[in-house]
Amino acid sequence: MTASRTTPILFLSGAGLPAWIWDDVRNSLHVESVVATYPRRADATLRDYADAVLEQTPGRVFTIVAHSIGGVVASEIAAIAPERLDGILGVAASMPGIGKSFLGAMPTPQKLVMGLIMRFAGTKPPENAIRSGVCAGLGEADTSRIVSQFEPESQHLYRDGVSARTFPARRGYVVTSSDRVIPAADQRRHATELGAEFRSELSTGHLPMLQDPASLARIVGEFKTES
Repeated sequence: MTASRTTPILFLSGAGLPAWIWDDVRNSLHVESVVATYPRRADATLRDYADAVLEQTPGRVFTIVAHSIGGVVASEIAAIAPERLDGILGVAASMPGIGKSFLGAMPTPQKLVMGLIMRFAGTKPPENAIRSGVCAGLGEADTSRIVSQFEPESQHLYRDGVSARTFPARRGYVVTSSDRVIPAADQRRHATELGAEFRSELSTGHLPMLQDPASLARIVGEFKTES
């Protein structure tokens, strides 16, 4: 086996989401893996998120599978510990340009509206927004569970710019074509920013690990075994 096949996987979730969303994908992969937890302190900076994640890594060298805003955290890890990364696979992930934030990488109208809403209402979306956006395409059981367990994140996670980074040689991206949170066209732009040569697409909403875990596990496996 090559090193890329045997290195463990560090899963980075989107904002506010519980670790169990990855269970079916992880159970289908025959490789060690960990789902990182975020600090979720109101004053936690993007660097705090990256440092907290690095304390949970399953090995000295590992592969990141980053979902949504987890791509921002992955970018910061690539800035502070690039030698530890065997590969990065983005899944509907935000990959801002150097110096830009998650909000800053959004199209202008959207980032202005979301920035204002977050400033006054915080980072936990209302239930109807979680149901219609994040959970689009899911059944009621998973949707209700996510709504009840969704946790707010620090404003810094959305507003801090990513540092200058060095991405690993192995980079991939999975576009979710029916996504209501990060549209497919924006995802393709993020894939280009990452420099992803390995690309795939799923016809799901924002949570393919729940809507189509078998297909996502297959793609992760293909990325891991790609030379």
